[in-house]
Amino acid sequence: MRVAIVIEHFVARRGGAEASAVRVVEELQRRGVDVTVVCIQAEPPASPEIGIIRLRVPGFWQPLRVARFSREAGRATAHGFDIVHSFSRTRHQTVYRAGGGSHAAYIERVYRYPRLQRSLSPRHRAILRIEEAVLRDPTQLIQCVSQRVAAEIASRYQVSPERLVNLYNGVDTERFNPAQRDPRRAALRAELELEGPVALFVGSGFHRKGLDRALRGLAESGGSTCLLVSGRGDPRPYRQLAGELGVEGRVRFLGHRNDVEALHAAADLLVLPTRYDPFANAVLEGMASGLPVATTPVNGVAELIEHGKNGFVYEENFGPAFQLLQDRAGLAPVGAAARRTAERFTWSDHADQVLQLYSKLQR
Repeated sequence: MRVAIVIEHFVARRGGAEASAVRVVEELQRRGVDVTVVCIQAEPPASPEIGIIRLRVPGFWQPLRVARFSREAGRATAHGFDIVHSFSRTRHQTVYRAGGGSHAAYIERVYRYPRLQRSLSPRHRAILRIEEAVLRDPTQLIQCVSQRVAAEIASRYQVSPERLVNLYNGVDTERFNPAQRDPRRAALRAELELEGPVALFVGSGFHRKGLDRALRGLAESGGSTCLLVSGRGDPRPYRQLAGELGVEGRVRFLGHRNDVEALHAAADLLVLPTRYDPFANAVLEGMASGLPVATTPVNGVAELIEHGKNGFVYEENFGPAFQLLQDRAGLAPVGAAARRTAERFTWSDHADQVLQLYSKLQR
C-alpha cells in the first residue's frame, strides 16, 4: 500500500496537527506501509524509508500559501498513491483529517464579530472555500478528532454519517508518564522557585485557549496558587490583565517550551479554559502524566472526562478549578484515573485504526 501524508510542516514541535502527522507516519512505516510525506518543510524523518516530497510554495502571505499548497499537493498526489491522507487544508485527498474542526464554527466561537471576519479576512475566506469544497465532496472521507467535530460538520454541511469517522488523537504514554513526572518534581519546583499549589496552562493562541479566563479564575480563587503559562503568543495584554486583577506576582510566563512534560512534573493541575478546541493534545498529555486536568465542554477531549472522576469540565468560570488546589492530596485519585483513561489512546492503537480505515477504503 502506497500512502501519501499531506501536511504543510512535517515538524513535530510546530503544533498539534504536525505532531500528530509525524507520529502517524512513524507508526505506519513501522507496520511496513510505503509512506511518503508531501509538505513544504520537513524535519529529518525517523527512518530513511520515509519518502519526502517538498513543495515550493510562497510563504509570505497566508491566503496565497494555503491556496497554492492545496493546488501543488493535489498535483503531487494525483498519481501513484493508493491513499492520500491530508492533515492540512487541501482540496483533493482520499481522507481529510478535520483536525481543526470546522473553521466556520471556530470563527463563530472565537471572534466578537464573526460576519466581519468571514467577509473581510482573505485568510478566512481562503480556508472556508477549501473547507466547503471538501465537506460537500461526497467522494472524500472525513476523519474527525472528536464527536463534537463530527456533529458540527454534519449539521453545518449536511455531511452524511457514513463519510464521518471519529478517531481521537493518540498520546505518547512513555514520554508523558507519572513514572517520569514524580521523580523530577522536587528539582523542577526548586529550579522554578515554586512553593505551594501550582496550576499549568499550556497552549498557543492565548485568546482562543482562554488564558484570560484562567487569570480571572486564579484571581477569584484567592490563595497562593501560582499559574505557569507556556505557549506561543503575545503575553503583554495578559500581563496587564494579571496586574489589573492583582495576581501579577502569581503568574509566570515561560514562553514556548518543548519539554512540557517537565512542567507537568512541577504542576498540581492543568487548566485549559478554551473557547474552541476540536481536541487539545495538551490536555490528553497532562492526563497521561497523571495530572488532574480542567477544561471546557467545547474541547473535544472533554468527551473522555467524567467530571470529578478523571478530570473536571467547567464553562467560562474557572474559579472553582483553582479552588480544587486547596486539597491537593484529594486530587491524587483524579490524576490516577486520568492516567488510566489516557492509556487507552496510544499512538500505536491510533495507527491500527488508521490502517483499518485504509483497508476499508481499498475494498
